[in-house]
Amino acid sequence: MHLNVSLLTRKSMNKKISFTLIAASVIVAAHSQTLSAEELVASGFVDGSDLSVLNRNFYFNRDDRNGQFSPKGTGYSEAWAHGVIANFESGFTQGTVGFGLDAFAMLGLKLDTSEGRNGGNSSFDMLPVNSDGEAMDEYTKLGAAVKLSAFDTVVQAGDVFPTTPVVHYGDSRLLPESFRGVTLVHTRLENLTVQGGRLTGMSQPTSSNMLDDFETFYAGPVDSPWVAYFGGDYSHDSALALSLYTSRLKDAWDQKYIGVASELPLSEKLSLFGGFNYYNSTDQGKDLLGEFDTDIWSARIGVASGAHSISLSHQRNHGDNDFDYLRQSDSIFLDHSLQYSDFNSPKERSWMVRYDLDMSEYGVPGLSFMTRYATGRDADYSNANAVYMREDADGNPLTDQKRWERNVEARYIVQTGQLQGLSFRLRQATTRATAFESDLDEVRVIIEYPFDVI
Repeated sequence: MHLNVSLLTRKSMNKKISFTLIAASVIVAAHSQTLSAEELVASGFVDGSDLSVLNRNFYFNRDDRNGQFSPKGTGYSEAWAHGVIANFESGFTQGTVGFGLDAFAMLGLKLDTSEGRNGGNSSFDMLPVNSDGEAMDEYTKLGAAVKLSAFDTVVQAGDVFPTTPVVHYGDSRLLPESFRGVTLVHTRLENLTVQGGRLTGMSQPTSSNMLDDFETFYAGPVDSPWVAYFGGDYSHDSALALSLYTSRLKDAWDQKYIGVASELPLSEKLSLFGGFNYYNSTDQGKDLLGEFDTDIWSARIGVASGAHSISLSHQRNHGDNDFDYLRQSDSIFLDHSLQYSDFNSPKERSWMVRYDLDMSEYGVPGLSFMTRYATGRDADYSNANAVYMREDADGNPLTDQKRWERNVEARYIVQTGQLQGLSFRLRQATTRATAFESDLDEVRVIIEYPFDVI
């Protein structure tokens, strides 16, 4: 989330940048790395506080080859923007019950785009767009949460950033997504973390409103009053990691999640690894998204040898509808949730091969590469409900749909010196599909620079 603000050379931005730096130095925050609850209690509200500023410079280019998912049918979306995120986390007051405050201030600045290529209201979601279809020059997000700590439990109320497989804030755009509500994290038992929450609204990456209505990725806005979740994560070194969660989007769905991951060392540099993810999603209450009962899972197995790792995975949706999740969130832990596609259409079966390279083994610490290729087939909307139905030009349900996606990614993080933490990330995606999806080519360039103020 970072690039030195000096990279913003436009004269018209000078006043905005000055305001940003001042605000970032004074305003509070949300999701920076924290001390343990015990350390914070011991250090007190002030001594345990942390204020950090993150700069994120983001260039996003999406070439929709058929034009159907781009503004005005141009087939092309492009934007360059800069985000500044100030995060504050207090410690806890001393005593059996400690109190604290987390808060944040975020500013997004448009550097370059235009009405014909700003992405409109599509999933491009780089900058907010006004009623005339123009991208706004700047926008802000401000929020805070009070918190208390007692008996190895931390409760937050306000603007929060949950991180579970069923409700997880999204951070793949210029500014992160957040939620409004109450969350709880309990860590009394060794190797076990229990989490729960009840949320009454969300703020998507391009919204300044911290209490927007809920919206899902495939069905759009949902008139649901709240989403709640509960579950836990257990880990025993790298030998076993287990997650169990459940959630309810009131009057829309109940979701259950099971996740297992494991690694088996064979020698000093050779190991096997694998994992399994499973979701069940069913309609709930008023059936705002229609009736459905969807089971979807993914399984992977791989081998790591020194700097190299390669894995093979399979994913399958047994339901008659798309597996849906909250818009622009990261609440989908399936292996085939890639840069653009999720491979989660009804009856869809997909395979993926992935290769990772860590260049620290070759004397370049901080440099890594990744490439993956996934192909899906047999997507079938014959029995989809009215909300998720996709039809051809003649009004017939789409059947026998296919797609593939290839991702290539390179990343470098400065390891030492004054620029430690500065990172450069290049992401490229190519996807081709039959009628139910778009053919597109996509490039994202993300430069991030974090620094601690206190």
